[in-house]
Order: sequence, then structure tokens, then C-alpha cells
Amino acid sequence: MSHDDFPTDNPAVVTCGLPYANGDLHIGHLRTYISGDAYARAMEKLGQQTAFVSGSDMHGTPVAVNAEKEGVSPEAFAMRHHEKYAETFPKFNVEFDNYGHTHDETNTELTQEFVRSWVEEDHVFEKEIQVAWDPEADTPLPDRFVEGTCPYCGAKARGDECDEGCQRHLEPGEIEDPVSTITGNPAEYRAREHKFLRLSDFQEYLKGFIDRLEGTSNARNQPREWIEGELQDLCITRDMDWGIDYPSESDEDGDGTSEEDLVLYVWVDAPIEYVASSKQYTERVGADTFDWEQVWKAGAPEPGASDEADNEAWTQSDTGEIVHIIGRDIIQHHTVFWPSMLRGAGYNEPRAVMASGFVNLDGDAFSTSRNRAVWADDYLDEGFDPDLIRYYLTTTGGFQQDVDFSWEKFRERVNGELVGTLGNFAYRSLLFAARNYEGTPDADTSEEVSERIREAITDFEDAVNDYSLKRAGDAAVALAGFGNEYIQRNEPWNLTDDDPEKAEQVIYDCVQLAKAVAVLSAPILPGKAQTLWTQLGEEGSVHDVPLSGALEAPPADFGEPDELFEKIEDDRVEELNEKLEASVQAAADAAEEDADESEDETVTDESDTESDIDIEPINDDRISFDEFQDLDLRIGEIEVAEPIEGADDLARVEVDIGVETRQIVAGIKQLHDLDSLPGKKVVIVANLEKAELFGVESNGMLLAAGEEADILTTHGDSGPGTKVR
Repeated sequence: MSHDDFPTDNPAVVTCGLPYANGDLHIGHLRTYISGDAYARAMEKLGQQTAFVSGSDMHGTPVAVNAEKEGVSPEAFAMRHHEKYAETFPKFNVEFDNYGHTHDETNTELTQEFVRSWVEEDHVFEKEIQVAWDPEADTPLPDRFVEGTCPYCGAKARGDECDEGCQRHLEPGEIEDPVSTITGNPAEYRAREHKFLRLSDFQEYLKGFIDRLEGTSNARNQPREWIEGELQDLCITRDMDWGIDYPSESDEDGDGTSEEDLVLYVWVDAPIEYVASSKQYTERVGADTFDWEQVWKAGAPEPGASDEADNEAWTQSDTGEIVHIIGRDIIQHHTVFWPSMLRGAGYNEPRAVMASGFVNLDGDAFSTSRNRAVWADDYLDEGFDPDLIRYYLTTTGGFQQDVDFSWEKFRERVNGELVGTLGNFAYRSLLFAARNYEGTPDADTSEEVSERIREAITDFEDAVNDYSLKRAGDAAVALAGFGNEYIQRNEPWNLTDDDPEKAEQVIYDCVQLAKAVAVLSAPILPGKAQTLWTQLGEEGSVHDVPLSGALEAPPADFGEPDELFEKIEDDRVEELNEKLEASVQAAADAAEEDADESEDETVTDESDTESDIDIEPINDDRISFDEFQDLDLRIGEIEVAEPIEGADDLARVEVDIGVETRQIVAGIKQLHDLDSLPGKKVVIVANLEKAELFGVESNGMLLAAGEEADILTTHGDSGPGTKVR
């Protein structure tokens, strides 16, 4: 990669994290895929040769578990979802150059080639580990067939990840108090031989890589504690039938556990699909159009090169530009595992990783089990244009911040920015031009408008190179806002009789601005930008037009336009909220019915009574009133909130508590938009002993509820320093 500003002379690949082929898509899932499509289109606008690729993740225990529940083969189960995804993405104007899947021949062959390269370079070793085993079913329990307690934070966890607690990746054998999800009975650990990728071989390389990496700051900062600490080796095999076989044919140790019994861990073959999908694209269009090897292999240091020579080679390399767009829950996989895998096989490293925040639904997390979600199909069935949700998801806050979706907020953004600003400007300008001049008046663009368009182009270019989709989308809407102000300031309707030449100049400028808006909005609003392009009388696709096309003269003739966007009415939002509440209630009723039925069944084992409990039971150990009085709880007002570098969850918060300002370290970094917190009233424990976390002193505790860190605040106007009684 060059690390020069885009566009570069090198071909680029933009990828999205692979969706697990095990369930329906909701709009929370769509954020990274829509963003990936928009970013790839934006790079192409700059003139960057770009391929946008991804595929379905067909392997792993989530697929195997759900297939078993349905009584079908994992392949049939996964393929059904893969085909549904391939049909759904284009409906949201997400157009991959290639969309494959991890079970196809290309990915299977490439994955086994990668592993053979690691073996040849002595990066793979065998180690006996403790594997969870279901004694009743007499079978090993890979990953998500086992649940238990996280050894690091004590939260309930899956076999591969502490998904309800500290979010750490867990290796086989780490989870405590294991329980089989097959039978519900306690599991036991048994010794098994497994293969490991020696990540410690790549530690010095990773230290250089993370300093070179571009993208969002969370993708650069979060992995440092793993890379700079004691790097744990990665178990790359699993005891199960569904997956890509480990590339060996012998039982060298004679222990009955031949390597043919092992499949590769899903996080081995899943990212290799990025390479496989790129290769499939080249096979379809030809290397003269796009050469996958130039992106992934050309110029890469040879396997086994020294760390010093390796890192020097990367700083001088003119290889392909690889950009990964992912959710923040898989940062570790893309910044620790994946670059090590690439380096060990002699492939190029990513240039950038863009890691998004989560999407919440009206202040709370999406819940597929409670049907608390806006499903992709339901969104389309309601008749909404796909570009509306594309705009909302890409321009609401920074990419690494969480996005909160509600139908009310959706209506406000659509009505205010798309209808009121962009749509209003385009419609009024083109309608006036069509009715008065049958198209574009005979004039030239004024210097004021030319300069403003050039500024918008620069803003767009800077946004792409800063990996900011929000700013890229803002460039087009801000330009339309300027157009509204320009037409209102010059009042061409009053000039047609008094100063017709001036009127022609103003309307020509407005048509030119509308054309520029179409060009700049195309990556975020591909469908509506094409509609506007056609209304202008332009031929072909707006997506084939470079940024410089925003300043080219518009066609002389075009007819009256239609409005680009429709206003969303209040009663429509009420209707949508009622439907959402009804679906949530229906899911709750079904869950309660299932619970009632299970209570009627005979309990044969204590573990049969276990269920997921959302609310912790009340502690029976009481404290006295005097003990409660010892807690000094105060109202505070947040003045500063900023992330702590290198910490996954921690933020440094300055809180005014009346008599002084306290510095507090709080675990809210990934759960709140820190920029929105200053001015918020909070409750703190003021007399807690001081502590030091990640080198930052914490003088108090900020109180919050639940795993989503719902910050406690006040109902009234209690001022900073007020004591909570």
C-alpha cells in the first residue's frame, strides 16, 4: 500500500465483515454493508480502481447449532441464508463486485494453501488442551455448543467469547463451569490434541503494523493491549464435522485423533474469503480489468523475512490498498489474527480498518429473540426507499459511534435534511428552470458558485481520506443547503421581468449546483442521485462520473422534475411504533407460553430448571441505614468525556460536583457517544477510594444501570453537589 491520499495508482479492495449465514438481517446488521458499499463508491468517485467484495460465513458452530435444531444439514441451512442475503443486499443498493461464500471451492483451496504456508514456515504447533465434552452424548463440544462462566470477568459466556461481559475472545478449555447446550447437563474437560498458530512469531511485526494502520481510532487503539502484552497463540482447529478440513491425512501420534477429524476454526477460513472473493472477481472480469494478485500478493515481503526488513518493506511498498469495514466486536480478529495470517502466508496487510459502533433501537439494543428489531424485509415492505436508511445509517454520528434508530428520529432526518434541504433545492431549481427556460438557461457558472462546488469537492475528498462517511454525505447536503440560501437570496422569480439576464445567471447556477449535488450524493444515495441525474437530462449513470463532472456544464434541455423524497407524517410514525410494539408483545407472549409449557414438564435434573435471567435476583444480605448513610452520593454535571487510549471500554470523565471538579474513569467508552455527554447530570459515589486504571487516576464512581451502562440522572433540576438521600 502507498499511504498516499486516494486516489493512488494501486488497485484497492473494500470488504465488509462476513454475515453469519444463520438468520435474517435487520437494519442494525446493514450498517457495515451499506457503509462498505458507500465507501467503495466514494473511492471510485475519486478515481480509485476499487473492487467491493464479501461473502457469507457458512461455517462455525452458530450454523451447526441452528441447523441441528431445524433437522437439516449445515450446508443446506447456510446456503438458504446465503441466497437470501445475496437477494437482500441489492434491494438496499448494496452492489458487491463479487459476493461469494466460505464453503465454495475457491475459499477451501486458498484456506488450505494458507495453512500449508504456516506449517512450512514453522508457525503451527500441536498442543494438548482441555476440550469441553458432553459425557451423555459422548461428543466434544466446540465453541458455542458450550456455555459457562468467563474466567476473566465472571459473566455468563459462550465457549468462544464473553459476549455478555468483557467481550474477550476465549480459547477452547478456558470457560469455567461448562454446560452442554445439547443436553443442558454439566460438561467435562478432556485432553485433545489441537493445532495452534504461533501468534507470538508475529508480535514485533504487529507492533509495526498497528502503527501503520489507518481507519478509525478504535481499530488502532483497542488491539494495542493484546499486541503489546503477552500475545496468546490462536487455536486454529475444532472438533466438529462442519467446516474446512485441516490439510493433513495422517494420525501421526496414533492417539485416535487424526487430523482428518479436525476442521479449521471459522476465524481461519472466514477472512480468507476476502481473498477468495477478490480472486473470483478477477476470474470473472479478467486480470486486465482487476488483478487480485496485485492487491493481495504483489510486493509483499516473503514469509520468514526478519521483522526489521519486513516493517521496512511495508513502509516502501506500492501494493494494493485493502480497506476492511467491520463491526467493532471483531476488531481483534482483523487487527491481530488476520494480519498475522496474511504475513505468515506472504500476503499483503490491510491499509485501513474502519470499525463501526453498534445500532440501537430507540435507546436499547436490538433483540432478535424478543423480535425487537426493524427487519430488512419489513423496512422494504413498509414502502420506504432504501436510500433513506442508507443516509440515516451512514451520516448519523461518526462511524465508530453507536447509532440510535427510532422511527421518530428517522422521520426528523428524512423530513429535515432529505426532503427539506436536498430534495427541496433540487425540485424548486429544476422546476423553475424547466418552466421558464425549458431546461438550463444560456449562461455560465458564476465564480461564487464554482468556488462553492470546488469547496464541496475538497470536503468530499478529505472525508474519504479521513475514512468519514458522515462528512462525505454532509458535503452533498451542505451544498444543497447553500443552493437553497443562494436561490432565496437572489429571488429569481422577481428578476425574470426586471433583470432577465441576472435571472438566467441565477438559475444556471442553481442547475449547476443540482448537478454537483447529484455527483456528490451518489455514493450515499445511489438511487436518488441517479433519479436527479436523469431529471437533469443527463445520459448514462451518475456513478460513472468522476468528481470533476460536478463542474461540467449541464444539458441544455430537460423537462419538469418530480420530487425526490416524500415527507413522513406523524401518524405514519405512530402506526410504525404500534406495529413494533405488537411484534415485541407477540414474541413475549410466545416466550411466556413456552415457559408455561416447560413448567408443566417433569424436572429430572437440576440443570433442566436453568433459564436465561435478564434481571439479577435481589441480594438477601441487608445493610443498615447507617451503612447506607456512609455512602456519599452526589449529583454531578459532566464537563469533559474522552476515551482512554488503549482501553477497550474506559473513558476519562470530568464531573463538576459543586465544590470541585472530579476526574472519574468509567466503563462507558463503547456504550455512549462521549461527545454528547458534556452537560449531562449524573450520580456519583463521591467518597470511594481513589484508584488508577490504565494509568489514569479515578476519584469516584459514576453510577449506571445494566450492561448497557444506562447512566443515572435526575428527574428535576438538582444542581451539582446536591446530596442523594
